Amino acid sequence: MDSRRPPLAPVCATLPEYVRHWAASTPERRAFSFVEHPAPHSRGVHRTLTWRRLDVRVRALAARLAGQAAPGDRVALLCPQGTEYVTAFLAALAAGLVAVPLYPPGLPGHADRLAGVLADACPSAVVTTSGAREEVREFIGADGPRIVVADEVPDDEGRDWLPVAPDPGATAYLQYTSGSTRAPAGVEISHGNVVANARQALSAYGADTRPVTCVGWLPLYHDMGLVLSVAAPVVCGRLSALMDPAAFLHEPVRWLRLLTAHPNAISAAPNFAYDYCVATVTDEQKEGLRLDGVTALINGSEPVRPGTADRFHAAFAAQGLAPETHCPSYGLAEATVFVCAARPGEPLRRFALDRDALAAGKALPARPDDPSAVLLAGCGSPADQRVRIADPVTRALLSEGEVGEIWVQGPNVGRGYWNRDAQDVFGAEFADSAAGPGRWLRTGDLGTVLEGQLVVTGRLKDLIIVDGRNHYPQDVEATAQEAHEVVRRDRLAAFAVPGGPDGGERVVVVAEHARTARLAELDVPGVLRAVRGAVSARHGLRLADVVLVPPGTVPRTSSGKVSRSLTRARYLEGAYGGQVRVAAGAAG
Repeated sequence: MDSRRPPLAPVCATLPEYVRHWAASTPERRAFSFVEHPAPHSRGVHRTLTWRRLDVRVRALAARLAGQAAPGDRVALLCPQGTEYVTAFLAALAAGLVAVPLYPPGLPGHADRLAGVLADACPSAVVTTSGAREEVREFIGADGPRIVVADEVPDDEGRDWLPVAPDPGATAYLQYTSGSTRAPAGVEISHGNVVANARQALSAYGADTRPVTCVGWLPLYHDMGLVLSVAAPVVCGRLSALMDPAAFLHEPVRWLRLLTAHPNAISAAPNFAYDYCVATVTDEQKEGLRLDGVTALINGSEPVRPGTADRFHAAFAAQGLAPETHCPSYGLAEATVFVCAARPGEPLRRFALDRDALAAGKALPARPDDPSAVLLAGCGSPADQRVRIADPVTRALLSEGEVGEIWVQGPNVGRGYWNRDAQDVFGAEFADSAAGPGRWLRTGDLGTVLEGQLVVTGRLKDLIIVDGRNHYPQDVEATAQEAHEVVRRDRLAAFAVPGGPDGGERVVVVAEHARTARLAELDVPGVLRAVRGAVSARHGLRLADVVLVPPGTVPRTSSGKVSRSLTRARYLEGAYGGQVRVAAGAAG
């Protein structure tokens, strides 16, 4: 049985050291529990590893990997979501190898990215499971790296194996970016980086002083899923309850049931997931849910919309969910993941900002009831890190209320990009000394600081500039999806393309229609005119082209975010030429 409170976590340099500590001090405590859903409406079957059992499996697989690859070699993880994935990741680290968290080739729409990452990382071995072995073997080919099948390695293989003691500054794994604005790049995360970021996250969400359970469905190859569902529970010695992302997408109530089953739960999801729960969880499914024990719901990985938090908590207030559990957060793979976080127990901080001033780089307050105001959520304060706002051109330190590039400094900032010169990203310096000494991470994200809160406004590379005026694409997208109910939420992309007047840029929106809509029965020209009219009225922006596409057409990154860069590339290639659209001259 689990005791009510685990012993205090020691200070260890690496995750495998923590595993060995918990296996020795609390061997029968539950470490990881994976919930399978074998049938469409299954309520879940749990497969659980104790800390003792996890240590046995990590040792066995580490011994096998040590015989297949040399220290410092890359090992690609092509496992499905589950306990084997956790074991494989920790085993690679224990063997002194560099893990590359990925996914099986069968993940729809991501085969090209997987091939590109494997070519970049050049792994000496691939870890998978017996269920995915054949598709992995077919994908990597006969001349590919060695395949290790995690669930077929016997326990006694690690009986006489001695763990290595890696340098905390050595690379533990390569976290490939999602590729939302560029080709994926492998961030070198050291052993010290991941331990530091896990401790930062635990402290930010109050999990270092109370017994919690980490509940998650985010994929383990994604930075937030890996740190919150693997690294953080390993550091604090507490249970991590996992489920498959596909199980959540098929039936979102499963996530809420898992939260109900584990009091003091901490969980994370991107903004779209909260809206998805509101739209799909039925009144009948809400019966039996008890969410009053949830400690923190982290909202990150894409712009946090205050309206989403309001809808989610209104939908589940009767189930006891407190609004103060919603924690807007900011992070990125280059900083392991977590940078800033709103603390649980505090009300959501929202800022109504003047749209024109924001476009000019100033965050000035507007009336909350002003329909033209931009409503943004505060993402809290740094999690034991330093965050500054810099002018991206002059590198001058900006004051509170000025919009610029977010720069980060802390023990969680990665070593750089694998096989790439990244001095300009990881070694930035301010033009003046007021920001403090040392080198900084340039995030490529735009934001400002208001009342001690980081407010993220957009991506530097995504910024749309028309007639010298800045427009944030997520702001345009929010207007477009509110213009008509047929436009599918968070499944659209706004971007600029060449060909505007005087050599400038034109603005295009590519949007999926809702799954419930039948295209043949829609007044498509009316929908598209509504989108163009709303964007024109709110942003003073004339859309050159609006394209309505079927569900699943707008490309997404491996973490589920819309890829504006890939949508733009496909648009320029003519991939949407056969879709229903309205160009600037066709709208009435």
